[in-house]
Amino acid sequence: MKIIIYADGGSRGNPGPAAIGVILIDEKGRVIKEYAEKIGRATNNEAEYEAVIFGLQKAKLLFGRRKIKTMEVQVRMDSEFVIKQLNGKYKILDRRIEQLFLKTWNLKVDFGEVKFVYISRNENIEADRLVNKALGSKRISQGLPGI
Repeated sequence: MKIIIYADGGSRGNPGPAAIGVILIDEKGRVIKEYAEKIGRATNNEAEYEAVIFGLQKAKLLFGRRKIKTMEVQVRMDSEFVIKQLNGKYKILDRRIEQLFLKTWNLKVDFGEVKFVYISRNENIEADRLVNKALGSKRISQGLPGI
């Protein structure tokens, strides 16, 4: 089984109020779930990482620990910086980013295979729309809300 996670994060100000947009899609292109969540104050890069983490956590909750061990997950996002760090091409110099990287890496171990793929902004329009939707709302997410 293959799952595609479209992830995006953004902040108004850098740092500033931040949000994430995440879409989980099955191998046939059907949307499984969409999420638009405020995450509090963060930089753009922190929000991008938070979107990846949130997407992996949601996949784990939706499919369960046993099933995800056999799954192929592809995380697609338009942050070249984050993708290159997750693929080992860029060094991590910031302590907060290092913590988010490690959290992502520890989640990745639970899955059969995880690929991090850079896509253009035009290919990530829906996840970006969810970020902007969340930034326009007044609610701030606390942890992982219910599925």
